[in-house]
Amino acid sequence: MERGDIKQGAVLGFLAGYVDTLGFVGLFGLFTAHVTGNFVLIGRALIEPSQAIGIKLMVFPVFMLFVALARLAILHWDRGGGKTLRNSFLFQLFMMMATVLCAWQAAPVVEASAPLTLLTGCLCAGAMAVQNTYGKLLLGKTAATTVMTGNVTTLVIELVDSLRGDAEAIGRCKKLTWPVLGFAAGCMSGGVAFVLAGFHGLLLPCAMLVWLAAAAKD
Repeated sequence: MERGDIKQGAVLGFLAGYVDTLGFVGLFGLFTAHVTGNFVLIGRALIEPSQAIGIKLMVFPVFMLFVALARLAILHWDRGGGKTLRNSFLFQLFMMMATVLCAWQAAPVVEASAPLTLLTGCLCAGAMAVQNTYGKLLLGKTAATTVMTGNVTTLVIELVDSLRGDAEAIGRCKKLTWPVLGFAAGCMSGGVAFVLAGFHGLLLPCAMLVWLAAAAKD
């Protein structure tokens, strides 16, 4: 795995963990990076009713919509010979900036069912849907950067194989380790950032996406 790929995987893992945790804290327990986690919370709401159920129900179809839009955009950029990965980062940046602006307009965010709160959650989920999509389509040879369960499972398998004498497993461990560590660091940082800066904390992922877009070679 090239050094640039390792750095990119760590940064994207950090970004996903950061946004997911900040959103979870600030948007009434909403998962934005891996929305299937919301199914658990929806199930809980069936026995413990909560005003926050609406935002979780809305986000899943919005997430699917932006996966579809990102797929169509990537096909368009590929056909046009554009810098597809760079454009994908910029697409996500646009969605993240829209999230920040909407959150500022929604402040103070105290009611889960308020229209601007719902829109903030949907925009943030849309931004992370874009990352899920280009991660699957354009970064398929690298580790996932938004959901870590598969990475951790594979990492343990590769560690066992490396202890059994598989020399190539060590290289595969390296590919998986950095996104997992980045995601963990992002989760811790996202929670702290919300306490210190509220939704202003989402400006950090925006800056990271600017850097990723500038550094992208294709």
